[in-house]
Amino acid sequence: MTTSASMIRVLSILISLWVFVWPQAAKAQEKPVSANAPVILVVGDSLSAEYGIRRGAGWVQWLAENKKEALGDAQLVNASISGDTTAGGRSRLPALLKKHQPAIMILELGANDALRGLSLEASRDNLQSMIDSAKALKTEVVLIGMQIPPNFGPDYARQFQQMFGTLAKETSTYLVPFLFASFALQRDMYQDDGIHPAEQAQPLMAQTVWPVLEKALTDYRQRR
Repeated sequence: MTTSASMIRVLSILISLWVFVWPQAAKAQEKPVSANAPVILVVGDSLSAEYGIRRGAGWVQWLAENKKEALGDAQLVNASISGDTTAGGRSRLPALLKKHQPAIMILELGANDALRGLSLEASRDNLQSMIDSAKALKTEVVLIGMQIPPNFGPDYARQFQQMFGTLAKETSTYLVPFLFASFALQRDMYQDDGIHPAEQAQPLMAQTVWPVLEKALTDYRQRR
């Protein structure tokens, strides 16, 4: 075999190897670095879905951007839908758990149930079911409580508020007692409807959630 023929054969082998190896290397680079990172899944309604404010200005995104160091490799996934109820959340939760396999689930539902005057027993049952489904997969739950004005009926308002604390205690679930705790009576913190928090209230909501979420995340990492 001549020198020229040998060189052509070597080049052919190298090209064949390159054709095989390059796609494998490319695939390796395409694999997300954070594929095994813990997911924090937020299942909520309009209070978490950035209703009436700029995209990316909600409290969930605020946490993602302002608590990067503490979150570390944890990824926040916001699966909130405006108008959702506990029944709606319950029906879509199995698919969300299967898809994201979260380490922590932040459960922010119930306000729309109260605004519609739905049965507290049904709301409680739905929340209980969602907590149980998450815990069955060893997902920790952060339950976010809400309150409603007494004009809905003082007994109903009191029982609604107590529902979250009772559930959290009975299920050993992390609890944020009231999402609006730091600004509830400040009218300028709400949109024109007087119900949904304005953009300037979002950091306050995030800061109310964060200490409880941080505790849940710390406990999760210690158990790993």
